[in-house]
Amino acid sequence: MKNEEKILQNTGIVALAAILCCLLWGSAFPSIKVGYQLFEVPSNDTASQILFAGTRFALAGIMVIIAGSILQKKFLKPAKKAVPKVLKLCLLQTVMQYVFFYIGLAHTTGVKGSIVNAVNVFFSILVSCVFFKLEKLDKQKLIGCLIGFAGVVIVNLGGTMDMSFKFFGDGFLLISAFAYALSTVLIKIYGKDENPVMLSGYQFLAGGLLMAIFGLCLGGRINTVTVSGIALLLYMGFISAGAYTLWGILLKYNPVSKVAVFGFCTPIFGVILSALILREGTSFDFKTFAALFMVCVGIIIVNYKKSEEKIL
Repeated sequence: MKNEEKILQNTGIVALAAILCCLLWGSAFPSIKVGYQLFEVPSNDTASQILFAGTRFALAGIMVIIAGSILQKKFLKPAKKAVPKVLKLCLLQTVMQYVFFYIGLAHTTGVKGSIVNAVNVFFSILVSCVFFKLEKLDKQKLIGCLIGFAGVVIVNLGGTMDMSFKFFGDGFLLISAFAYALSTVLIKIYGKDENPVMLSGYQFLAGGLLMAIFGLCLGGRINTVTVSGIALLLYMGFISAGAYTLWGILLKYNPVSKVAVFGFCTPIFGVILSALILREGTSFDFKTFAALFMVCVGIIIVNYKKSEEKIL
């Protein structure tokens, strides 16, 4: 156990593993939009989008539970006292976050979505400092948050310098980011007494099933099923299962700041992969680079002080 802990605390291993997580999360943006095409889910069919998302996360939950059980060499299940925590997390992290995320991403580009969604880093800090008083909101964190939000504003500026902001697109992604921030703080609190892998697995499974049932009740349907669509759905399940499980393991053996500082890679991968896979070349311009640069600088500034001591 000591050798495993030592390996997972190695800066090089942490960097590679954290960047892999961010690559997986970044690939989710174009994957979702490609998934809509393969399963022929229209951008205005909210019920089918929720059903599609629910199927993905229920699958992710099963993957996490299986992986966690293998790692523990016994079936991973929540204790009775952990069930309320799992339910709270599933409502925030899976249901609320991803209902708004899937609908929002259907009404904006993958490039813009990956940058707007990066605001969850700043929301997490504000929620932790203002609502839960887990840490202090100092000048450095505030400057980092303002620079990050400035990046989001820049990517929403239209060619005529007007605010091209779609509530059902960018607005829903901001709501999704806030739900993620709340769930992140709860995971930090609950993780002291519970296995974070167990929490992730069962909240994904419970949340995914709730979303799938809700989508079906609203009339959602997935009529077109192909081999390539199933393969993509399995990959999307792995994105959540693999990234969250690995991220949780890294957080178990390392300070949060040492892992979180690599989060700036997610919007970078999201923009690059969206531009390449979705051919959103017109979105991949100087304005996008400037916005992405400011988002990344903001994240680095927020984490710099603590990360300087732990990483360099």
